[in-house]
Amino acid sequence: MKKIILPVLFLILITPCSPCIGQKTSTSEGYTFKQGDPSGIGKWYMGREIALVMGFQGMRWLERGEREKEENTSKLLRNMEIKATDTIADIGAGSGYHVFKMAKMATEGAVYAVDIQEEMLAALRKKKIARNVLNVKVVKGEEQKIGLPENSMDKVLLVDVYHEFSFPIEMMTAIKKALRADGKVYLIEYRGEDASVPIKRLHKMTEAQAVKEMKAVGLKLDRNIENLPWQHCMVFSKE
Repeated sequence: MKKIILPVLFLILITPCSPCIGQKTSTSEGYTFKQGDPSGIGKWYMGREIALVMGFQGMRWLERGEREKEENTSKLLRNMEIKATDTIADIGAGSGYHVFKMAKMATEGAVYAVDIQEEMLAALRKKKIARNVLNVKVVKGEEQKIGLPENSMDKVLLVDVYHEFSFPIEMMTAIKKALRADGKVYLIEYRGEDASVPIKRLHKMTEAQAVKEMKAVGLKLDRNIENLPWQHCMVFSKE
């Protein structure tokens, strides 16, 4: 953890967004628009600037061999206490790094891999066919929708993606609706409190900021499982 890892540079690979004009333009539906960090989109929510999305060009970084060591993804999945019968959604699933691992655990359930980038969806479908995995469902999401039925998910996983949501209020409202009454949201974010974590500032979040934003949509923090090398593993449920 002491060295700065080269693959982190993939966070520079992002999809384009419209520039923001002027120092401060407007406030709308809980969002403020003003100039900020070059890694941001010029849109702010509850004092936090929303980060640019890492594009599909970073797919190789998502699949890097060092990821298990750097993030202890196996421990993350153990933290989720996945049952064989669970129905799980991975929002911002990317190329499916966690999806297919969870599918092996939820053998009698299903894993919904949700993403908005066609290139990521194509990679997910290719893997599903190549590995003959029947309990993975690939879903095309939108900036404000997740495309999942209400009251259908036992668990929702968000790995290093929430800070990139252009519409966090709308997305988390949709996720909350998709949760069953006793469902859990696992919010995984690089620790914003730790300057030693070698990730750009806007791609990190503090626990306090996450709790504030989740509370705004009716989700409460059950616990923060602080056993991952660089990331928070925050577990939220319906209030």
